[in-house]
Amino acid sequence: MNAQAEEIAGSSILDVIKHVASACLVIAGLSGFYYFSDITLLYRVLALVALVVVALGIALTTVKGRGVWAFVLESKQEVRKVVWPTREETMRTTLLVFGMVFIVGLILWLLDMFLFWGVRLITGQGG
Repeated sequence: MNAQAEEIAGSSILDVIKHVASACLVIAGLSGFYYFSDITLLYRVLALVALVVVALGIALTTVKGRGVWAFVLESKQEVRKVVWPTREETMRTTLLVFGMVFIVGLILWLLDMFLFWGVRLITGQGG
């Protein structure tokens, strides 16, 4: 039992170090991107992308990183289970939404116009 607790405590310290190293790599990449502004943009972007990929690689070796990666894989499986609407269903639903928005907008505009007319009539500002 104590060996497991020590292993978890040791890995959590290592995980913190990995997270800090990942953050430092990203910050160093961003700082270098702006510091070396005289170098071609393509090379700066490639260096920044490479550092971010290395930082992600380090972060994914932590306990939380493995959890995030497992979540991504499970999400991909769930997306495969979704029954997506056909193009015709999507078009029909979109047109129905546009029609309803237009009708509700027209009703609200008429209501606003009549209320404004009633307030002007009550306050004596017009007729």
